[in-house]
Amino acid sequence: MRILAISLGLIFAWPALVAAFEIEDQRLFGPEDAATTLRVISTADTDVFAPVVISYLADAPGVAVDYVVASSEELMKAIAEENAPFDVAISSAMNLQTKLANDGHARAHRSSVTEGLPDWARWRDHLFAFTREPAALVLSPAAFADIGMPKSRQDLIALLRQYPDRFRGRIGTYDVRISGLGYLFATQDARTSETYWRLTEVMGLLDTRLYCCSSAMIDDLASGDLAVAYNVLGSYAHARDDADEFAVIYPEDFTTVMLRTAMIPKNVQSVDAATQFLDHLLRIAWQGKETQGYDFDRLTGGDTENLTNYRYIRLGPGLLVHLDGFKKQSFLKAWENAVLQD
Repeated sequence: MRILAISLGLIFAWPALVAAFEIEDQRLFGPEDAATTLRVISTADTDVFAPVVISYLADAPGVAVDYVVASSEELMKAIAEENAPFDVAISSAMNLQTKLANDGHARAHRSSVTEGLPDWARWRDHLFAFTREPAALVLSPAAFADIGMPKSRQDLIALLRQYPDRFRGRIGTYDVRISGLGYLFATQDARTSETYWRLTEVMGLLDTRLYCCSSAMIDDLASGDLAVAYNVLGSYAHARDDADEFAVIYPEDFTTVMLRTAMIPKNVQSVDAATQFLDHLLRIAWQGKETQGYDFDRLTGGDTENLTNYRYIRLGPGLLVHLDGFKKQSFLKAWENAVLQD
């Protein structure tokens, strides 16, 4: 079957949804006259996730996939506030996905595939992990050629303090006020070590630039505008054609690891297609189903938490703590004081 991939942007978006939440990209995969259209909303860039969609359609005649990319905050708005008719929701922000499921916005799914997952990779038959993605330092080798690469946050702090003019205005990280994943990483880092706050204060003194997402930071690294990107998804850097131009460092002091998750929203329109797509995705991740161009790490059925410097974010209600209004406001105030220094 010939698979069409039509980049449609906002023009193709359903009229009722355009004003409701912001869409970053939209593409239709599969036949334009398909009997069934599976609607997927995801935080994963289209090019990164396209191999999964194309491999699914190869075994799903008569089905098309309308793939919509939105930020994690906008995805939550679409599902929780707008009740948008999506069949599958995929996000890197485990905390927001957990809140959606906890608040009754997810439909339970159980199959032989989901029952084969370890307990840490699923929650209440509503959320299912299919990637293991560490947050990395992505660096410009040229900027560190004569001073050595940092291997930890302490190393990075020391270099930034020693060479402020070299790095001023050339450091990037998430704007945690608008990035759900950035906020998740920041709260987990702060929970793990006070080093996080020392680093953010140093970055604030050096006019750190704030971003919505990993891909934007990596783009500016590639152009030479940035020398350092903090807490970038390593998978995005590795997936690029110019990946050999970057240094991807997983800090030795600790590396925060998130699990990208998928769920079936309660407002699902195409139940059969949604469950088939979700099981297909999990087979790729957990059973090694061959998929050309798949750039995420394959998972196994064993416990992956034995790597000494890896700190895995666990699925479950603990992720809701920092979504409490008072706690979030307090954290963001401390973050602004550290990063947005006059």
